[in-house]
Amino acid sequence: MAGEAGGVDEIVRAEVGGDAREVAPRGRRLVDLIDSVLGWCVEIPAALLVVAEFGILLAGVLARYALHRPLFWSDELATTLFLWLSMFGAAVALRRGEHMRLTAALRRASPATRAWVDALAQVVVVAFVLEMLRPSLAFARAQAAVTLPALQIPASTGFAAIAVGMLLMVAIALVRLAGTSSLRAAGSAALLAVAAAAGADAARPAFAHLGTGNLLVFFVGLVGVLVLLGVPIAFTFGVATVSYLALTTTIPLTVVVGRMAEGTSALVLLAVPLFVLLGFLIEMAGITRALIDFIAAAIGHLRGGLGYVLLGAMYIVSGISGSKAADMAAVAPVLFPEMRRRGWHGGELVGLLSASGAMGETIPPSLVLIIIGSVTGVSIAALFTGGLLPAAVAALGLSLIVFLRSRRDTPGGPGRPSWGELLRVAARALPGLALPVLVLGAVLGGIATATEASTVGIAYAVLVGLGVYRTLEWRRLYPALVETASLSGAILLIIGTATSMAWALTQSGFSQTLARAMAGVPGGQAGFLAVSIVVFIVLGSVLEGIPAVVLFGPLLFPVARALGIHEVHYAIVAVMAMGVGLFAPPLGVGFYAACAIGRVSPDDAMGRVFPYIAAVLASLAVVAASPWLSVGFLRAR
Repeated sequence: MAGEAGGVDEIVRAEVGGDAREVAPRGRRLVDLIDSVLGWCVEIPAALLVVAEFGILLAGVLARYALHRPLFWSDELATTLFLWLSMFGAAVALRRGEHMRLTAALRRASPATRAWVDALAQVVVVAFVLEMLRPSLAFARAQAAVTLPALQIPASTGFAAIAVGMLLMVAIALVRLAGTSSLRAAGSAALLAVAAAAGADAARPAFAHLGTGNLLVFFVGLVGVLVLLGVPIAFTFGVATVSYLALTTTIPLTVVVGRMAEGTSALVLLAVPLFVLLGFLIEMAGITRALIDFIAAAIGHLRGGLGYVLLGAMYIVSGISGSKAADMAAVAPVLFPEMRRRGWHGGELVGLLSASGAMGETIPPSLVLIIIGSVTGVSIAALFTGGLLPAAVAALGLSLIVFLRSRRDTPGGPGRPSWGELLRVAARALPGLALPVLVLGAVLGGIATATEASTVGIAYAVLVGLGVYRTLEWRRLYPALVETASLSGAILLIIGTATSMAWALTQSGFSQTLARAMAGVPGGQAGFLAVSIVVFIVLGSVLEGIPAVVLFGPLLFPVARALGIHEVHYAIVAVMAMGVGLFAPPLGVGFYAACAIGRVSPDDAMGRVFPYIAAVLASLAVVAASPWLSVGFLRAR
């Protein structure tokens, strides 16, 4: 979300030190050629893997529920291919500059400084993937002796994807470094990285005497520096973990590869790429537009009515796509032109869009809910049930802000539509309205898992786009598949490196220390929830929601259970808090994504977003103080 998309040709080269030189024309053509070849080598397989995963899982669903003859090999094949999809997707994201990273700290730096820091960040990426090449090959060879029971093939068939992915990312990172940085910037950044590595190696005796102080050095100091430098979060976690293990322990780095494989191969996480794809399809199929037209016809004539339409659209669409970035990108272009025409200030639009993104973090099938369920063992169906009402509370709070602010400076819309017009629009929206009912009903009713329900949703969206709205264009499918692989690869690489980092923290004894400290917070349940809210708001701002969940979910959830806090209630509170941090300036990258989608300067939106974020924060306090809002319907089931 925070990265800049595009290949080498689309990135502007900045001069460093006043006399930096461009790549020579012949060298530039060679770099561009290699970049194009690498693009085809990673994008085509990634797109095909997305299609293959959908086909395998849909076949498994049909065989189980329609033919009553389950395919016992489908889960093994899907898991094996999932590792390849994760690594190819991560490579695509690296080439396109779409790995999540913090850029707010460098926003006001000079172009020369930003160019040099960007070169240093790319050098760090190169160093990490080079360091992981040998352990990933060793891990794949070790798994060759294990045979998958259903497919009767070596387990290394899937785990080899990590080694291949690292090799591809080495090539991509070097090409990006050559194509986007001057020779002086790249050279000085590389020298600094080598000097830092040599200094750290020389300091091994000092690390040996630090004991638990090493946790502060590597997992606070090093992580903080790399995040501020704009190193993608996935690689930041990887560098910190590898540095800690290599410099302070004798644990082989193959353990890191094993933890990464464990973090990215859980079958439930296949819902991530499939719901991302579903998000793209509902826009391509015309479902989003039909839903927005219906909501606009129903309430758009009210004063400030399009603000309510935006909130309603984000609430409904969030219940289909699972991706908040996809939600904002689908809703904003449809509504913003008309809202501007009616007098809405651009900063006001971005403020409302950002807050609605924070509101939608708990609306199923939220990717954060799926991931928090996978890493903590909490029922995903229970999380889906528990997230609906808290999001409605936040929507009501935001509606109040829209009402108050529209009374002052937002003119009303056109007159109320006739009943005939309203019924016509409603009838057109009905197939789209059935989609969230189909997807969520299957999960909440226990009929299908989140992953299985996503495949049914994709098939339904394609049928509606082709047979009802007739707006599905096949030429847009390949870019959507590549974008799905890229976004999923970026998310899954974070999960992989964060899983290895969480393992290192657990082995160090930090988890027990954290558990004792959090359990000792004064105020019992209320005090623990209050501290957790502050912690997850900060983590949401700095690390985004998914890395924070993977890192701290397994550590804090046992403490919440020990204090008698319902795990679903705690999960919803944590996710809402991370949503506030993610979309709150000045650090929240979701805020800057909303600015980019709305084409509004962050400076114009900064002052207008806080009333809306405050409404979500107040709603969070209400939800935290009222566990029934999260778990009441669970007890009724």
